[in-house]
Amino acid sequence: MYSNLKLLIPPPLVALAASFLIWQTSKAAPQLLIHFPAQLGVAILVASVGLFIELTGVIQFFSRKTTVNPLKPNTSSHLITDGFYRFSRNPMYVGMMLLLLAWSVHLGALILGPCAIALAMWYVTIFQIKPEEETLETMFGKDYQTYKSQVRRWI
Repeated sequence: MYSNLKLLIPPPLVALAASFLIWQTSKAAPQLLIHFPAQLGVAILVASVGLFIELTGVIQFFSRKTTVNPLKPNTSSHLITDGFYRFSRNPMYVGMMLLLLAWSVHLGALILGPCAIALAMWYVTIFQIKPEEETLETMFGKDYQTYKSQVRRWI
């Protein structure tokens, strides 16, 4: 079963499904919602940081003329290790999870939202990141192994 799901569902669709789950659970369990005075401001701040990290990663990929298509890591032409990639091997996915966190904060879903985010992170790690890492290790060999040993998968 696991091998059939590898690189099958693009991470943006996983994030979309998680955002829908967060929204539905917030509607189904309003008694678990947490609201606070600066809620919208915090949500906007977290979303801005997430979007900035994600877009910076995309710009780096485009500037190096390598693929951003998560379903085809074998078409990568460069190993990117600078910018946010110095801190995370997957800053675009970190940005995506921050956007989910912002959505959770906006809705007040600070109990069930993180559960959906953790589920999305688990799925992306198992079915996207690990297969990507295998491909990149095959393609870039020792350079990727060294990078992998120095930089964490998420943060």
